[in-house]
Amino acid sequence: MQVKALLSSLRAMDALNVLFLLLLSLANLIFSSRIQEWWLLILLNLSMGTVIVFLPRFATKRPSPFLIFLRNWYLVPVTLVVFKELYLMIHPINPHDFDELFIAIDRWMFGVDPTRWMAQWATPLLTELMQFAYSSFYFLFLIVGMELYKRKRMEEFEYGAFLCLFGFYLSYVVYFFFPAVGPRFSLHEFETTNTDLPGLLFTNALRDFVNMAESIPRNSPNPIDFAQRDVFPSGHVQLTLVLMFFSYRYRVKSRHVIAVVGTLLVISTVYLRYHYVIDAIAGVLFMLLTIGTARHLYRWWSRKREEWEFAIKW
Repeated sequence: MQVKALLSSLRAMDALNVLFLLLLSLANLIFSSRIQEWWLLILLNLSMGTVIVFLPRFATKRPSPFLIFLRNWYLVPVTLVVFKELYLMIHPINPHDFDELFIAIDRWMFGVDPTRWMAQWATPLLTELMQFAYSSFYFLFLIVGMELYKRKRMEEFEYGAFLCLFGFYLSYVVYFFFPAVGPRFSLHEFETTNTDLPGLLFTNALRDFVNMAESIPRNSPNPIDFAQRDVFPSGHVQLTLVLMFFSYRYRVKSRHVIAVVGTLLVISTVYLRYHYVIDAIAGVLFMLLTIGTARHLYRWWSRKREEWEFAIKW
């Protein structure tokens, strides 16, 4: 009965986070001979999972604005921590990069390298605009989430959080099977990106921000060694399209802004040389998979929670 009480307190996004943290811990254990500090990663995952499991009870027994806010927004730091954990896991587990395959597919489809073909249309103003759009990725989710949260549309907030988390974690799993660094390393000189594809005022700083987020040190002699291996599928394309769909489906006020910035963001993934076109196509397919399955999983968990709550009362 105690287990059912704990499970019934978990929303779908809570259960999804706990499950994924357990899967990452299992992967760390299986590949412990390849992953440095694997035991620290497992300890971190179990600690985060424990907090997620017991946080609803604390928030219910001792309600406070801070605990309520934490229960709804903990997913932001957890998602970022998980993303950085993948950085420590993917390449040690699967050291083979699939860039040559993705380059061959793009050339088979188009007869050229799309990033090189798009360079003929590049201008500093367009590059600046594209870099702003690409760098806004995570902020778009916060804009939609904060709007729903402030307007107390909690049902949509919780489903939107689950939908986006589910999409993120789907792409994270595939990164283990098809690691790649992207055309900015494989087809172009990473070190000369600022001169080959210049912007205006903020492009270089925004590029540095993106590189820092992906753990690529400035002025590193071997930046490819630090690349995240998160190219296929394009999570930027997948999750941006998921967010655009959600925003229009639930008539979010900022939906038109999300649509304009999101469209530029999708184009920027190839224009700025972060992704191959096949990555973007895979992102579209994974968007459809995310939307097509998330609702069923969300409803299934909601029904199970109701069954557990009914069993506890009786």
